[in-house]
Amino acid sequence: MADISRIAVVGASLAGLRAVQTLRSEGFAGDITLIGEEAHRPYNRPPLSKSVLRGDDDVTLPGAEEIGGEWLRNRRAVRLRLDGAGGGAGAAAAGAGGGSVTLDDGAEIPFDGLVIATGARPRRLAERPGGVHELRTIDDALALRADLAGHRNLVIVGGGFIGGEIASTARALGLTVTLIDAGPYPMHRVLGTDSARWLAAHHRKNGVELISGVRVAGFEGGGRVTGVRLEGGRSIPADLVVAGMGIVPNVEWLEGSGLALDDGVVCTPSLFAEGTSTIVAAGDVARWRHELYGGALVRVEHWANANGQGAVAARNLLAGPESAVPYADVPSFGTHAHGARIQTAGLPHLADEARTVHGAPEEDSFAVAFLRSGVLVGAVGVNAPKELNRLKRGIAAGDVLEVAAS
Repeated sequence: MADISRIAVVGASLAGLRAVQTLRSEGFAGDITLIGEEAHRPYNRPPLSKSVLRGDDDVTLPGAEEIGGEWLRNRRAVRLRLDGAGGGAGAAAAGAGGGSVTLDDGAEIPFDGLVIATGARPRRLAERPGGVHELRTIDDALALRADLAGHRNLVIVGGGFIGGEIASTARALGLTVTLIDAGPYPMHRVLGTDSARWLAAHHRKNGVELISGVRVAGFEGGGRVTGVRLEGGRSIPADLVVAGMGIVPNVEWLEGSGLALDDGVVCTPSLFAEGTSTIVAAGDVARWRHELYGGALVRVEHWANANGQGAVAARNLLAGPESAVPYADVPSFGTHAHGARIQTAGLPHLADEARTVHGAPEEDSFAVAFLRSGVLVGAVGVNAPKELNRLKRGIAAGDVLEVAAS
């Protein structure tokens, strides 16, 4: 491996924190600079759409209070310069070298090794009157909570897992909720047709007005939102809106650096930025070649992925590319909607066949196996955690023998 004595970790959320912790636990005694855009210590994001909106401010992330090295809060990376990669020559020219990170205050942070963990940000419509919220940070959650207390008619744009969790929380708080989703059913690409159809019915059964198959064109109102305007001209009344239209990886600061960027930082199976030997990426910003799926480029936006990748990326950075191990964990996440537990494993959208292998949607407890050319590539479980775990093991093994009805 290259001689690394100074490591910069850009991004102070879960993946960045795990990277710092792992660097120290693996015996790295050099300088670490952790750069974070927020004023807060690293915190747990999953509660933001659930318990925080209900009044519980505990977002503690164990180990965040023990960050060693130099920690720069309220600082944003704006440029990456790689030694030897001038004039757009590309990252390969600086593959074994260091460089520096330029911050928004003009400071230059030199490094021999770099962990990119800058995460992602919500997609936003250009038009945004008061009362329109996104939910990504603790400050976003606190602002939304304050608005929830004074308004009763909530419209959520986007039926993904964040939108679904907010809808569930808001209904429990007694708000009127309208959920607008561009797909035929909420989370259709993630869950597959049968599970997504069940989710749509579950939302409606719990008092959510669901509008599917239409996109939002903009918002109405002057200083404060009064409605959501749909393509086609229909307007949905609203005095409070949450826009959950997906996220965009934070890679603008890397443009011109020579790193390969394509819906994130393009990485090798062991999370090295392609063409480099001293730069790794982890979390929502990393798009890596997943060996479980034949080297297909995969980017995963969930807690477990950031948690695991932060540690693996740090270990691989210290080990160097020749001794690095691939990150081949089965992508997975879980959520709750109106009391139901929904879990996924693998990549169901890659499948050419779906089979219900446990229970049935009408029973509100079932599991679906997703296969591609007969190979198990994904799974969805609704109130079926044991079956989901069984299928997840089968995905990791590439084994379809256990897919027969249980």
